[in-house]
Amino acid sequence: MKKEENKLGTEKISKLILRFSIPCIISMLVNSLYNIVDQIFIGRGVGMLGNGATNVVFPISVIALAISLMIGDGASAYLSLKLGEKKQNEASKGVGNALVLSIVFSLLFASICLLFLPQLLHLFGCTENLKEYANNYGHIIVLGLPFVMIGTSLNSLIRSDGSPKYAMTSMVIGAILNMIFDPIFIFIFHWGVEGAAIATILSQMVTFLLNLLYVKKFKTIHLKKEDLKLENNTIKKVLLLGISSFITQMSIVVVIATENNLLGSLGATTEFGADIPITVLGIVMKISQILYSIVLGIAIGAQPIFGYNYGAKKVNRVKQALKIVLKTSLIITTIAFILFQTIPDKLILLFGSGDSNYVKFACLTFRIYLMLVICNGIQIPAGIFFQAIGKSSKSAILSLSRQIVLLVPAMLILGNYFGLMGVLYAGVVADGLAFLLAVILLILETKNFSTIPKQEIIAKKSKQKGKRTEPKMIITIAREYGSGGRYIGQMIAEKLNIPCYDKEFILKVAEETGLAKEYIIEREQKRSWIDTLSNGYYNGLSNADELFLKESEIIKEIAKKESCVIIGRCADFVLKDQKNTINVFIYNDIEHKIKRATTYYNIKKEKAEKEINKINKLRANHYKHYTGKTWGQPENYDIVINSDTLGVEKSADLIIEIIKKGVQK
Repeated sequence: MKKEENKLGTEKISKLILRFSIPCIISMLVNSLYNIVDQIFIGRGVGMLGNGATNVVFPISVIALAISLMIGDGASAYLSLKLGEKKQNEASKGVGNALVLSIVFSLLFASICLLFLPQLLHLFGCTENLKEYANNYGHIIVLGLPFVMIGTSLNSLIRSDGSPKYAMTSMVIGAILNMIFDPIFIFIFHWGVEGAAIATILSQMVTFLLNLLYVKKFKTIHLKKEDLKLENNTIKKVLLLGISSFITQMSIVVVIATENNLLGSLGATTEFGADIPITVLGIVMKISQILYSIVLGIAIGAQPIFGYNYGAKKVNRVKQALKIVLKTSLIITTIAFILFQTIPDKLILLFGSGDSNYVKFACLTFRIYLMLVICNGIQIPAGIFFQAIGKSSKSAILSLSRQIVLLVPAMLILGNYFGLMGVLYAGVVADGLAFLLAVILLILETKNFSTIPKQEIIAKKSKQKGKRTEPKMIITIAREYGSGGRYIGQMIAEKLNIPCYDKEFILKVAEETGLAKEYIIEREQKRSWIDTLSNGYYNGLSNADELFLKESEIIKEIAKKESCVIIGRCADFVLKDQKNTINVFIYNDIEHKIKRATTYYNIKKEKAEKEINKINKLRANHYKHYTGKTWGQPENYDIVINSDTLGVEKSADLIIEIIKKGVQK
């Protein structure tokens, strides 16, 4: 691991980006090609209404993808974390539970879709003319959903198991088969939209079977029967880790449903009718998805480069990587802009012929809806960049801004005032505003690159290091901010004549990972709810995860060697299997917290309560994320004490007395 991290900090940036980005681009393009290929052959073999029908069914496929990614990406992150903690059994349990969940959820979702397919199609904007095609296509797609969903979840797990090439190969094989089956079933067997659906499902079944065969070949775990037994804590953890992928995909569903309904109702009052706008915009969005896949693949490939060098305070390398990614993305989006503006008629005819209104609306859609497509070369990489450097709130804002926050309201408002053309101009408004937001955030962030936090590292060990207490004793101290828990821990260490470990972890982690001490101070033991929403697709472990795993490793090493006091860092959970460990939680009331914060931490009184609550919430989120337990819950600790009752020193004395009596027994 250290060797790889050194490469991230030393190897030529352009070479690193090329190496990391190409697999991401290929994987994302394969996903896009499934739908594009279907649209091309359906358009040429069935006609415009066939393409319109697939656009109405498409949200069902996206919901299925959202569910399977939530399970697959969540289990993938869980697997990586547990392997990092050297907990093979828990890692296996996560994978086993994910497999069962994907089976249950896929069968349940497919059943719901079969029962309520007409209602779902209506919800997604199906018109009377599209109904028959959509029903025929949709029924077959829904029957194949279990294979698609389980295969997708497995694909995420295979990547996390260290076999990204296998995962990519299984997807590529499926995509190639789809390209072969489509013309056979549509043009030779004359099965129409049903043929396209069968081609899609058969090819995805092959991907499913290939991924299923891998289950027995897992390199990092050994899957057992008992791992398939569902456990609530494991399920919750997996789903929580994958929730960001679910939200990302579901935002696409909201956009498509809103667009289709608006285009159908507003288009019916124009020369284009209801069917042409739904069909055309669906095709245009899928063509643009190829562009987004390339840009997103480049940015995702650069993620580890951004993250590591930002953490190591190698500002010039971060700037260089960002510059290369933005330049490359802008070149690609500029080429796309030129194509969309100059040959939209030729692009739409790839998907079959249509009347003059069909071609006319297609040209309007390409030229208006994608007028500011160049801006995506900044907005998309910016969201990934902020995610990589741990700025979760900015990443979430940029990721959701165009789709939900800007595009949907713009479509509703402009559509109301300007009719069908208003829906198209909503794309311009959303792209423009999202671009401005991204540029502003990037400028502000790059200006602060060289700013080093003023907080200093306090590396304090107990001055006295005499003989170890017998038997060996490990005392973990978890504490509310402002409770005096750190000082209680230090006093316990001094009185028992054993080391106290707190900020020493920062120095040790910095030494072993190459990350800057200031960066570690900013990131460790702090996790907001928005971090969960920003985990993202194809992420791997974040720097925060790496910090937790490295600190856990150091805590275990220390606990094996000597008696000591360990402050914070989920040590009670990390050492849950360690003998002779006493877990202590220190709390107090808000008035005393404020007094301590103003006296010892130089926080202004009017801001103290807000700061205290904020820090305690971050600690609670951090603890919940990595342990699955509730921070401060009495059953998680051996001793829970209110430091206000006796004061700091007497609280330390009481804890020592309890520990000694327990040892004597």
